[in-house]
Amino acid sequence: MSGPRTSGLGIVMLVHTALDRVEQVARHWTASGCPVVIHVDRKVGDPAYSDFVAACADDPLILFSDRHVCEWGSWGIVAASQSAAALILEKFPDVRHVYLSSGACLPLRPVGELIDYLADRPRVDFIESATTRDVSWTIGGLDLERFTLRFPFSWRKRRRLFDAYVRFQRALGMRRTIPEGLVPHMGSQWWCLTRQTLSAILQDPKRKEYDHYFRKVWIPDESYFQTLARLYSTHIESRSLTLSKFDYQGRPHMFYDDHLQLLRRSDCFVARKIWQGADRLYQTFLTDENSALTPAEPNPGKIDRVFSKAVERRVRGRDGLYMQSCFPRSTCERSLSAFPYSVLQGFSELFEDFEPWLANATGARVHGHLFHPERAQFAGDEALMNGVLSDCAMLRDYNPTAFLSNVIWNTRGERQCFQFGPNDNQQISEFLARDRNANIAIITGAWAVPLFRSNMNFADIRCEAARLQQRETKQLELLDTARSNSRIRVWTMADFVEAPMEQLQTVLEDMGAPQPTHLTEAPTLVDLSGFGKFLQNLKNQGMHPYLMGDFPVNDVFGAQAKSFKKPYLVQ
Repeated sequence: MSGPRTSGLGIVMLVHTALDRVEQVARHWTASGCPVVIHVDRKVGDPAYSDFVAACADDPLILFSDRHVCEWGSWGIVAASQSAAALILEKFPDVRHVYLSSGACLPLRPVGELIDYLADRPRVDFIESATTRDVSWTIGGLDLERFTLRFPFSWRKRRRLFDAYVRFQRALGMRRTIPEGLVPHMGSQWWCLTRQTLSAILQDPKRKEYDHYFRKVWIPDESYFQTLARLYSTHIESRSLTLSKFDYQGRPHMFYDDHLQLLRRSDCFVARKIWQGADRLYQTFLTDENSALTPAEPNPGKIDRVFSKAVERRVRGRDGLYMQSCFPRSTCERSLSAFPYSVLQGFSELFEDFEPWLANATGARVHGHLFHPERAQFAGDEALMNGVLSDCAMLRDYNPTAFLSNVIWNTRGERQCFQFGPNDNQQISEFLARDRNANIAIITGAWAVPLFRSNMNFADIRCEAARLQQRETKQLELLDTARSNSRIRVWTMADFVEAPMEQLQTVLEDMGAPQPTHLTEAPTLVDLSGFGKFLQNLKNQGMHPYLMGDFPVNDVFGAQAKSFKKPYLVQ
C-alpha cells in the first residue's frame, strides 16, 4: 500500500482545548495530503497531552512542535507559531504555503480546492497587514502606542497593573524605539504565507533583535508576522483566508449548528471560531466533500450584513424589549415601547360607557385606568393579560415602566389604549413624555366630573380637587418640556364640550381607526347640569379650578353659537 499523498500546503494548528475535535480536523487535512504540525499550549496537562500525541501517532503527517505558554495578547502565541512553522518547513520540503489555524478552525470547502487555489498563486502571501492609521478596529484605546510602550503585565489577569503602567509611561514620556527599517503593521493573526516569505522571517539575521522588540508589544500575534512580511514578500494580499468575525468589543463570534447556511454562503475556505459541540457543522464539512461549496472566490462580505444586524441588536436592542442582557440607555433617542399606543385622559370621566364605544369604533384593545391606585383595569375586567401580567397594583408599581413596556411588547401588532388621570400612579408620566410611540390626548380638568357627581362632603371635595389639579398641572408641565417625544393633544374641558364630535374625530384619526370621513355617532356625554355652579362654589370656597376652562355658571353647553377652537399640539 502506498503512503499518503503529500501536497504543497502545510497546516499549523495552535490548540489548547477540545483535543478530540483537533484530531478530527487534523486527520481531515492529512487525508488530502496536507502535513499538520500541532502546537499544544503548555497549560494543557501532561497526561492529556500524552494521550493526544498517542492518538495521532498512527498518522505520519501529524507532528508536534515544542510547547510554549500561550496567554492572550502575549509573546507565547508568536513563539508557538514560530516553532511550529519552523518544524513544518524543515520536515516537509514540498510545502509551498503554510496555513496558520487554531483548534477552533474548521475547513468549509474541500481541501483540494484550497490546494489548487494556492497552487495558482505560488508567490502570493495572504496576510491582513495594515498600518495603525489605516485601521479602525483597535480595541482598548491603543494603536501606535502598542508599539512604543512596554507591556510586561497581562491585560486580562493583571488589568490594574497594566493600566497603571501605561499611565506611568505616558506621564514620564517614555517611548520605545522601533527597530530601524520596520513600519508597524497590524491584522488578523490567521495567515497563509509562502515558504519563501516565512523562511525569510524565521531565518532573518536580525531575528533576535526583532523578537526582543516584539516581546513587549501588546498583542504581538497581530503585528509580528504582519510587520515582517512587508520586508520580504513580493506579493501580499492583505486579507485572511480564514473567516473570523468580531463583535463591537473585539471578541470573536462563535459559530453554532444553526449557522450552517450562513457559513456556506461565505464561500470561505476556513472559519473560526467553531463551537466544539457543533456536531452538525463538523459532520457536514468534514465528511461528504461532494456536498460542499461550489468553487468561488472567498467572499466573507456576503454575510457582513447579518453580523452588522447582530451588532446593532446587541448594542441597541429592540424597541420596547427590556431584559437583563440588553437594557437600553436612558439617553438613547429611540422608542421606549414596541408599538404605537394611545393614552386618553379625561374621556372616561366625561362620557358614559366610553371604553366599549371606543373599542367598537377603532378595533383597538381599550383598557381602563392601567395605573389606578387599586388595580390595573385591563380590558374586559380581566385579572391577567398577555404575558401573564397581573392586575396587582403592588406588582405593577414595583416597576411601572417595565409593566407598561411589557403590556405593549406582549401585544405588539395590536393597538392598545388605556385611560390615565391625575389620580393614577404618576411615576409613568416621564416615560410617556419620552416615548415616541405614545399618542396622548388630554381633556384637562375632567377629573372634576366624578367629584361633582360624588356624595362627598364639600370640604373634602375641595381638598381633593386642589390635590388633583396640582398633580395634573405638574403632569402637563412635564409633557410640555423639550424632552417630550410623544404626540400630545390637549383640550380644556370647556373647549371639548363645545364641540365633542369634532374632537372625538381627531382622536380616532390619531389612532388610525377605520372610520368614515366624519364621525356620525358619539358616546353619551354625562349630565353636567349644575357643573358650572359647582365650579363657582369651589371658587367661593377658596379653590380656583382653572384647568376646566371657561364654564358658564348657567350651564349652557353647546347651545350658544361659538367658533370652534382647535386643540394645540405639542411635538
